[in-house]
Amino acid sequence: MKIVDIAEITISSGSGGNGAVAFRREKHVANGGPAGGDGGRGGSVIFRATEELQTLLDFRYKHHFKAPVGEHGGIKKMHGRKGDDLIIPVPVGTVIRDRDTEKVICDMSTPEQLFVAAKGGRGGRGNPHFTTAVYQAPRFAEPGKPGRTRNLSLELKSIADVGLVGMPNAGKSSLLTAISAARPKVADYPFTTLKPNLGVVQRSEGDGYVVADIPGLIEGASDGVGLGHDFLRHIERTRLLLHMVDMTAPDPVKDYLTIQEELRAHPAKLADKPQLLVLNKHDLVDENELEIVLDFFASATDLKPFVISAVARTGLKPLLFEVEKQLAAMPPIPLHEIEPEIEFEAETVTETFEIEVDGDVFLVHCPSLERMLELSDLEDARALRRVQKELYRLGIIDALHAEGAGTGDTIRIGYLEFDHL
Repeated sequence: MKIVDIAEITISSGSGGNGAVAFRREKHVANGGPAGGDGGRGGSVIFRATEELQTLLDFRYKHHFKAPVGEHGGIKKMHGRKGDDLIIPVPVGTVIRDRDTEKVICDMSTPEQLFVAAKGGRGGRGNPHFTTAVYQAPRFAEPGKPGRTRNLSLELKSIADVGLVGMPNAGKSSLLTAISAARPKVADYPFTTLKPNLGVVQRSEGDGYVVADIPGLIEGASDGVGLGHDFLRHIERTRLLLHMVDMTAPDPVKDYLTIQEELRAHPAKLADKPQLLVLNKHDLVDENELEIVLDFFASATDLKPFVISAVARTGLKPLLFEVEKQLAAMPPIPLHEIEPEIEFEAETVTETFEIEVDGDVFLVHCPSLERMLELSDLEDARALRRVQKELYRLGIIDALHAEGAGTGDTIRIGYLEFDHL
C-alpha cells in the first residue's frame, strides 16, 4: 500500500457562449432594432487547498476535469448564463506544475487558498454591439471564446517544520506520539508507517511547530527501493531533520550511514539540511552497551547525540529544547518560487487552422472561423466582408496560396463554399 501523492491530470475551462443575432419583433413597433443578447462566460477551473484531504487519491482514477460552458445569448437582449466554476479540492502542500512547460505554477501551502488554473472563455457579444451610425441592423454576432486546456501534474509535499527520518522501527511514530497529540499506528514490524503522519508540538512560548513522521527508509530508497523513495519529497520542505537510530539494532552506525547516503543521493540534497542525531530505545540497553554505541557514533559523526526512549518518554525535554532553539534561528519553511503567469484570455491565444487538399477542393478547418460563420448572415454584404477580413487576419489566404490554391479552385470552410479569386 502506498500513499497517492503524485497525479497527472488534464483540466479544461468552459468556452464562452455565442452572442445572438436577433431583432425586436413587437406589435406596434416598426423597424425593431437589433436585440441579440451576449453569451455567458465559461466556467473557470479553480483549485482549493483543504486540510480535509491528506492524499491525492481522488485523482487516481479521474484524470480529466472540465468546467461547464457559458450559455448562448438569447432574443430580447437576454444574456446567456455564466458557466459555473469547477472547484477542485487538493490537500494543503500540493505543488501544481504545468507539464508542458515544466514550471511550477502554484504552491498550495495555505488552507483555503484558491488558485485559478484555467480561466473560462469570454462570452461573445450580441449583434447590438456592432451597430454604427450607418449600419443599424448588423446580421452577425461574436462567437464565444474557447476555454483553456492544460496538462498539469500534482505533487503532494507535506508542510512540516521538523522531519523524522530513520530506518523502519527506529521509533519515529512512538516519538511523534510522545511529543504531540498525533496517534500514528505503532507496531514492532517493518513499514508500520505507510504514509507521512503530522503532529503539532506545543512550544513553551508560541503556537507550536509541525513534525512529520516520514515512512522508514532503507538502502536504495533514493533509487526506488522500499517505501522511502515515494516519501523523500515530503522532507524537502522541512527546516530541521531528526535522524532517529535504534540502539538495539545489530549495527546502529551502519543504519545511520545508510540513511545519510540516501539523503545525499536525493536531488534536493537533503543531507545538507540541519540535523539532530537521536539515539532511541535507551530503556532497552544497559549502560555498558550505551557507552559502546556512543563511542562508535563519536568516530562516525560530529553530531552530538540525544539519548532518549520514546516509549518510556525519557530524555525528551533536552531534545525538544534544542529543536525549539534551532527552529527559532531558522527562516520560515521554504516554498517554491512561482514565476508570474501571463494573464490568460482566450482571444490572445494564436488561433490555429488546418488545410486539407482533396483534389481541387481545399478544406479549411478553423473552429473560430466556423463559429463566426454560424453567427453570420452572409447574404448581408457587411457580414461577408467581416468574414473576408478574418480570412486575411488569420493568415488563411496566404496559407491557401502556399498550398497551391489558384483562381477557380474551390474553398470550403464549414458550410461555406466559394471559388478562389
